[in-house]
Amino acid sequence: MRYRTAKLLALTLSGALLLSACAGGSGDSGTNADGKTTISWLNIMHTASPPTDTVLNKIEEITDVDIQFSWIPDASKEERLNTSLASGSLADIVSLTILENSSVRNALKAGVFWEVGPYLDEFPNLKGISQDMRNSASIEGKLYGIPMQKQVARNGVILRKDWLDHVGLPVPKTTAELMEVAKAFTEQDPDGNGTNDTTGFIDRSDLVFGAFKTLGSYFGTPSGWAISEDGKVTPEFESEGYIQAMDYMKELYTNGYINQDFAVTAKKDQQEGFAQGKAGIYVGALFDSKGLFNLAQGVQDDMELVMVNDITSTGNESDRAIWSTSNGVGGLLAFPKSEVKDEAELKRNLKFMDDLMSEEVFTLMTYGIKDVHYSLDENNGATIINTKLWEQEVQPFSSSRPNENGYAIVDADPLRIESTRLIEENTTFAVLNPVYSLESPTFSEQGSELQKIITDATYKYILGKMDRVGFQNAIDTWRKSGGDKIITEYEAAHQAVLNNK
Repeated sequence: MRYRTAKLLALTLSGALLLSACAGGSGDSGTNADGKTTISWLNIMHTASPPTDTVLNKIEEITDVDIQFSWIPDASKEERLNTSLASGSLADIVSLTILENSSVRNALKAGVFWEVGPYLDEFPNLKGISQDMRNSASIEGKLYGIPMQKQVARNGVILRKDWLDHVGLPVPKTTAELMEVAKAFTEQDPDGNGTNDTTGFIDRSDLVFGAFKTLGSYFGTPSGWAISEDGKVTPEFESEGYIQAMDYMKELYTNGYINQDFAVTAKKDQQEGFAQGKAGIYVGALFDSKGLFNLAQGVQDDMELVMVNDITSTGNESDRAIWSTSNGVGGLLAFPKSEVKDEAELKRNLKFMDDLMSEEVFTLMTYGIKDVHYSLDENNGATIINTKLWEQEVQPFSSSRPNENGYAIVDADPLRIESTRLIEENTTFAVLNPVYSLESPTFSEQGSELQKIITDATYKYILGKMDRVGFQNAIDTWRKSGGDKIITEYEAAHQAVLNNK
């Protein structure tokens, strides 16, 4: 993502200060003054600020660990992780949420982190990680961290239902109908304030977790790669669906149906813009609906939301699809050998991870403390009773949970109940990334840099600065620069898997 220069500088500096203050240049496990084990954790922060100590103290009490967090802002995670890996400024636990990143993948393959697969079955909660999840998160058959278990496919479209009613349109079921909604939300004063001050879509500078990849699913784009029956591997951007998704977003941009600065908009600004009533269509994780609604309170109190997960470009149910690039793997919680010195320390860290996967700790990291942050009904439904306090003391831990699925306590909020239902339904229509567990040395070395060629060309096409010929030239450059080699290596890896069956 690309922030405005000043904002990026501020975030990078604040992240560097946090890393320096918390990690002190070393992630070695040890004990504090009270004799409690100290574990440092280089983690990703998806909120504006780190959590206060209230819930952290409770987690430390249950796990009997003094946790020293070093927080990296989500917007600068790739740059910061690359720097940390290159300099060796790591911690006992490192949250690796971008496994496709070349630096991350190279570090995993080079043995920077402990292989944990042989140890999982020694711990009651880690033992429950399915073999499919272990396989998907492995590299060349080896698991170099605890898989962060997410829903397989969580994305969809969130719309202002009150605006739909105002302009007299039904909930869209096709991409054409969604375009009509975007047009109406831009041109027909959906908020009724007499001013032309809204757009249909509000998006951010993220071609994966923003609108683009989800729209691509509706046009039949593969999830990252496709493998044909004869074993031929093709990147998603060579599919017709990818072109159709670019054309769709280009139409949105050209007609003003999307925020014109989407290519440089941060997620925080996107969500705040939606909550402030600047737009009525948000494409992303369906569970974002609750956060968007809460963010709008006091600003857009008349907001009504509806979520849609069954949009297609054809109108045919048989064409329903939603991407799942990482196959439910949200990353790895990895243990560097430079910080975790021996097997005894590794097992202490694994025991800590196992404790984090307990119902009690999951509840703390998700809902907080009962009767302080949330109340519980007779059906194990949790309701946040102090939103501001929850945002300060609980919400930042959402990026730290090793597992998000299968717990007894559930969110009682109607929007969260509905988003959970739709996300579970998405599993049936999820399109998995067929090369996710395959290995390509060239992709590990050059994949991130090569992807920049395609990302830049995609934005230029959508913004009208490049035509179809120019985009094909970018693909040719990608192929000549290493893409052809990546394809060949993935095809060989896929064939090797078939031969071993």
